[in-house]
Amino acid sequence: MYYKSDIIIIREFTPEEFPLFSHLFENENVTRYLPYKTQEEYKEMFDKALADYKEGSFSRWGIFNAENHDFVGMCLARVFLDNPEQIEIGYTIGENYWGKGLGTEVCKALVEYCSSLNHQKDIVAVTDLDNIGSQKVLLKSGFNRTENLAREDRELAYFILQKE
Repeated sequence: MYYKSDIIIIREFTPEEFPLFSHLFENENVTRYLPYKTQEEYKEMFDKALADYKEGSFSRWGIFNAENHDFVGMCLARVFLDNPEQIEIGYTIGENYWGKGLGTEVCKALVEYCSSLNHQKDIVAVTDLDNIGSQKVLLKSGFNRTENLAREDRELAYFILQKE
């Protein structure tokens, strides 16, 4: 995936960018709603992203500031773990970029990308029940909140993109 707007660039990570990726997850406010907690898990996630670039259409990508090329965060599109008939999108953005419209821009880019794959699958997203900021971004991006989703020992807010 490659996406560029006046605000952000979304592109594949390079192997040398693991320190950027890893640094994103050192902020407790950023990781509060994430299931991963260790550097080993983040390294595994990063290595899988690099491998996925060769395998197919879905992976994790880096988000960069279009103006100064600073690292902003990462986003993903993948077959939904809870329903293989759906595609899940998601993102993690560094705290210093919160509240600047980047989440909405990333959602727009991911929806555009997933829609370009010419599949008939619903596009979905999940958030922690307390992650009100991300829920607002999803609603603003055309997603509808449905019933909550139970995953392992947690309950998640579940969103499906409204089809036109």
